[in-house]
Amino acid sequence: MYPPDLKYTKDHEWIRIGGATARVGITDYAQKQLGDVVYLELPAVGRTLKKGEVFGTIESVKAVSELYSPVSGEVTEVNSSLTQKPETVNKDPHGSWMIGLKVSDAAESGDLLDASQYTDLTK
Repeated sequence: MYPPDLKYTKDHEWIRIGGATARVGITDYAQKQLGDVVYLELPAVGRTLKKGEVFGTIESVKAVSELYSPVSGEVTEVNSSLTQKPETVNKDPHGSWMIGLKVSDAAESGDLLDASQYTDLTK
């Protein structure tokens, strides 16, 4: 159910790391818990994030939740199409990246969960 090429946080974000860059989004579990997503607030390109720092918020008909950066890095891109159509997160959570990062310390991803560990967490 969870793509094996992603790493996962206990806060239900996913990250796909490719060399020194990465993309971040929320998991299928997270979008199901939230319900219909109606609004996303994402950071500006150029913002520097520390691992675990809030980078934005996601709002649904049920709740508002903060989004946390899985690793430290600089925001290099923001998926502005998601801010226009936030409901896309519900339809394709693992394909709907929110931010792109230039990763500053790839070793920080060492304590993230793999797909089977994340599946166990969400049981």
